[in-house]
Amino acid sequence: MNFVSIRVITADVARLVAFYERVTGVKATWANDDFAEITTTTATLAIASTRTVPLFAPDSAVPAENRSVIIEFLVDDVDSVHRNLTTVVDTFVTEPTTMPWGNRALLFRDPDGNLINFFTPVTPEAIKKFTR
Repeated sequence: MNFVSIRVITADVARLVAFYERVTGVKATWANDDFAEITTTTATLAIASTRTVPLFAPDSAVPAENRSVIIEFLVDDVDSVHRNLTTVVDTFVTEPTTMPWGNRALLFRDPDGNLINFFTPVTPEAIKKFTR
């Protein structure tokens, strides 16, 4: 089994895709007006319209309600990314902070309120974990 993607349901696909394109620097691939993907070398962030929810099960997902999942991106220099995002992100949840497990992390919310963590490993143990 391979974990390949996470899907975010939104009422405004174009707005959310534009935001993620800007903060990640990755151009989305659009399947149609209701579905797009931001694909990196290790995973995909799928962004889908509320109109896609009934295809799985009616009312099974509700946009802008997440308060438990953090979408995480490994970046080369989280402090530099933070400086570049000050004109894009309205409010940062936390400024770049070195966590006890060795990652320097930046936490903010996307336009739907989903938490995003951009992080850079900074301790030898953390760097080793993410070096392949």
